[in-house]
Amino acid sequence: MKKPRLAVSLVFGALLVMGPGPMAAIADEDLNQDITTPGLTPIQARLVSGFADFSLHGGGGRVHASQPTNFFPHADDGCPVELGRNVKVNQNCENLSDADLAGRAQAQNETSIAADPNNPDHLLGSFNDYRRGDANCYGAFSLDGGRSWADSTVPMSFTRGGSAPNRVGDPFNGAREYWQAGGDTSVAFDTKGNAYLSCQVFNRGPGVTTNRDQSSAFLVYRSTHNAGASWNFPGRYVRVANNVTPVGTNPFPSGVVLLDKQLMTVDNHVGSPFQDRVYVTWTEFATDGTAYIYESFSSDYAEHFSAPVLVSANSALCTLTYGVATTHGNCNENQFSQPFSGPDGNLYVTWANFNNTPVGSDNRNQMLLARSTDGGQSFSAPVKVADYYDLPDCVTYQGQDFGRACVPEKGPTTNSVFRATNYPSGAVDPTNANRVVVSLGSYINIHSNESNGCTPAGTNPATGNNLYTGVKTAGACNNDILLSVSNDGGLSFTGTTRDPRVLTSVTSAGGQAVSDQWFQWLAFSDSGKLAVSYYDRQYGDDETTGASDISLSGSDDLKEFGVARVSTRPSPAPTQFGGVFWGDYAGLTTTGHNSAYPLWSDTRDPELFTEIAGCGTVGGPPQVCEATDARTGLIANDQDSFGAAVNIPTGENRGH
Repeated sequence: MKKPRLAVSLVFGALLVMGPGPMAAIADEDLNQDITTPGLTPIQARLVSGFADFSLHGGGGRVHASQPTNFFPHADDGCPVELGRNVKVNQNCENLSDADLAGRAQAQNETSIAADPNNPDHLLGSFNDYRRGDANCYGAFSLDGGRSWADSTVPMSFTRGGSAPNRVGDPFNGAREYWQAGGDTSVAFDTKGNAYLSCQVFNRGPGVTTNRDQSSAFLVYRSTHNAGASWNFPGRYVRVANNVTPVGTNPFPSGVVLLDKQLMTVDNHVGSPFQDRVYVTWTEFATDGTAYIYESFSSDYAEHFSAPVLVSANSALCTLTYGVATTHGNCNENQFSQPFSGPDGNLYVTWANFNNTPVGSDNRNQMLLARSTDGGQSFSAPVKVADYYDLPDCVTYQGQDFGRACVPEKGPTTNSVFRATNYPSGAVDPTNANRVVVSLGSYINIHSNESNGCTPAGTNPATGNNLYTGVKTAGACNNDILLSVSNDGGLSFTGTTRDPRVLTSVTSAGGQAVSDQWFQWLAFSDSGKLAVSYYDRQYGDDETTGASDISLSGSDDLKEFGVARVSTRPSPAPTQFGGVFWGDYAGLTTTGHNSAYPLWSDTRDPELFTEIAGCGTVGGPPQVCEATDARTGLIANDQDSFGAAVNIPTGENRGH
């Protein structure tokens, strides 16, 4: 029986795990232990992402310094740079970390991007940012269509407590609640030109600090008519888990262990009955072992938010329950919710659900969707978008990252160990409010070659993650980005009754048919062209080395897809990353009739360190050092946020 391992993506401390990228040497005891996350049941712990899990434990990367170097990426010092069509979005120069804090004070990941509907040259991006040493919600804005960017600092250090305004209940006793870290950002614009940024904040509690506060909260910030250049302070509460832990008491008095993976959308359709309403959805990991999806809305430009509304309601689709069966229903293990709205004002929420009962060695799960026609005040019963097959168990095939799934490269090497998962991303066709499209990743699909040994093989009983034959065999398994389409306003989908093996793939024949694609996002242009961006291993030797690039698929009929390569390719490969945290998603927006702007976490630059001893030697002045992984000998990589403007391709290659 499959045990779900959802994937909370709390930013609790990602950088320690992201490590120094391909392949910072992280001690075996950090990677291969069976970790128990405080406050979570074993089932919930399997659902928590590497981001939250490692963050809660406060682990850190360890690297071996190499020879001193005067090398700086692209003849600069890690500051703003343009590489062909690819533009660096975060504008910081790279900090030099101590080797035992690999990744901290350096990285950017989990990108989101939005375009101002009143001015397509105004772009707003956001990402988890670690330049201050711990995870931060950070942003960047462009006023020239993404040709250049400036940083935008989000004031997330503290929010109001006590009986202050804009609060949820009476969450904290003091006048202020200080937050140690944050992330899981998303951004959006309304029809008036206001920009919004959603941020998860949290405190780590005992084990990492001496502070017993383990509270978490969701905040939304508004930027009033300056495209995200600055933000209102303090952020407005959407939801709070007040987990201040007095000695000798229940560590989670609120009954909520962890608030996780919030995403936001704004109904910016002119004429919608809920025009400019702000929506946020999330997962609540509760003390009873459940993980339900909730939604909250604001009808006053994110000044105040409604009480939480249950999204993942009871359904016959959910046949296997975990934790406590509550009055909320049997769809009680969920993650990765995404809200999106249509021109008619309908709100849709899609998410990954783990309550289906597996049969034999089949290890599929399901993507669900619920619809609200009253502005987020209530939701329909969930419908099935599609079944899907999650990525394979990392420790089984790569020997690292116990409890997580990853994207193994083909062949004998084990370089690709960053935590990854499949999730849904949806949008409504602006030219047809009844056409709702959801993309999803699936390891079994029309291109997975089951005749060459790629078949489901149940789950690893120790981790709950999926097993397959053919994972390391070239031409056998591969992860595809699939489409499920509704033409009746989300009441049913092409994937509701069809197997993932016959669903439409946005990837083409040729190299893409035998390579992996993951971390997708989906958007429609004004004219109804569909764009889907994703990480892609079809180019060069990506599939055997564990490197990756960025591609964009496009279609004007949801049947035939063109594919454009987005990432330019210097040496090393643009996204050669082998650390254990690289984020959970990557962003995409469209402008006008034919333009798309993907935003991703790029690791083409080396990660730099400083040592007084001189990069492993004895004595000498401080040196700027690169680092290598003792296991692979590969150079450690930094993470930066990169973007590119791309024309949406259509009709060049036939999808399936």
